[in-house]
Amino acid sequence: MWLGFELRVALRFLREGRMQTLLILVGVAAGVAVIAYISALINGLQSNTLAKTLGAQAHISLRAPDDVVTPAAAHPKGTTTVSDVQPRAQRLRSVANWQALMPLLEQWPGVAGVSPMVSGSGLALRGEAVQSIALMGIELERYDRMIGLRGKVVSGTARLAPGEAIIGRELAQDLGLRVGDRLTVQTSSLSEAVRVTALVDLGVKDLNRRTVIVPLRAAQNLLALPGGATGLDLTLHDVWVAQALTDTLRRQFPYKIESWQENNAQLVSALNAQSISTRIIRGVVLAVVVLGIASVLVVSVVQKGREIGILRAMGATRGQILRVFLLQGAVLGAIGSVLGLALAVALIWVFTHFVRGSDGLPLFIISLPPRTGLQVALIATVCGVLAAVAPARRAAALDPAQAIRL
Repeated sequence: MWLGFELRVALRFLREGRMQTLLILVGVAAGVAVIAYISALINGLQSNTLAKTLGAQAHISLRAPDDVVTPAAAHPKGTTTVSDVQPRAQRLRSVANWQALMPLLEQWPGVAGVSPMVSGSGLALRGEAVQSIALMGIELERYDRMIGLRGKVVSGTARLAPGEAIIGRELAQDLGLRVGDRLTVQTSSLSEAVRVTALVDLGVKDLNRRTVIVPLRAAQNLLALPGGATGLDLTLHDVWVAQALTDTLRRQFPYKIESWQENNAQLVSALNAQSISTRIIRGVVLAVVVLGIASVLVVSVVQKGREIGILRAMGATRGQILRVFLLQGAVLGAIGSVLGLALAVALIWVFTHFVRGSDGLPLFIISLPPRTGLQVALIATVCGVLAAVAPARRAAALDPAQAIRL
């Protein structure tokens, strides 16, 4: 059988040095467990952070371009420079031709959904209580597909018939409202009494304290924007392609288009820092594993010098001796990987079932995808083989006569 001789000798050497083999297996298993557990933990943390951050916002937002003042007489022949373009107080503006733009965006590769929105500021009044609010007019079905609004309901049923509204949980507490109560929404143009159909938790208290969601047509009337939409919100199948798609859309359409990465630059920087830290930890742990396996095999070469000489004298080739020690490294890496993955799964189970937040619920859910576990195991096995290269070459280079006399 191919490699049968080399494998039998490799396993025999490992059995004879039981204590050394056991210690290095524990070291490899600990290293693999650390890598797998840290990877699962960071991935779970990032997924939870992204879910909370993007749970109440679009992956890409499309708005009407900003108003600017461009003095044509600033230079001869009416030419202007960047310094001549002055900002001005912005007013609510509708995205031009938004009804025709929506089907085009929905067919764009990578786009999962498009939702029109009318948003502006206003006041919520109930008796003597007054709160400033962010008024949002939406088409409920589209918006629900985008951020899963119905899944964020904590009381009532998400419904937006004419004269109805959905509000944030903290705003309801501030105004003393419950499902079925009425409040007055007032803007600079109009005011309208609406009935609360549901309270929602958008994941951020500040949003919960300001958000009032009404039907799209109602917001158009309240904000004096008949038939308009202040923006189109896009969701994507893959959130990490948002910036590339944003750059493409900017070249195609004359609108103000922003990705979630641009709106959450600090979050993206933090996620990148976490990813870099994880890679550094993996590299350091793998280096320790490699050094551990290499040190054990170097000692094994010294201890087994006489046996290696006898094998060479009996006809074993340098290549066979080389493969004996490479197989030892592979076996140590493979068995240590299996034990390490089992330990990582146990650590993940402990974290999921016993680590709780102040509300008594798990901080976040983490898991070890089979693909990640397989990658870690393969990397550890390859590292085991690489760690055995130097000891294997030293063993293959031993002179049989000198080795037997040791």
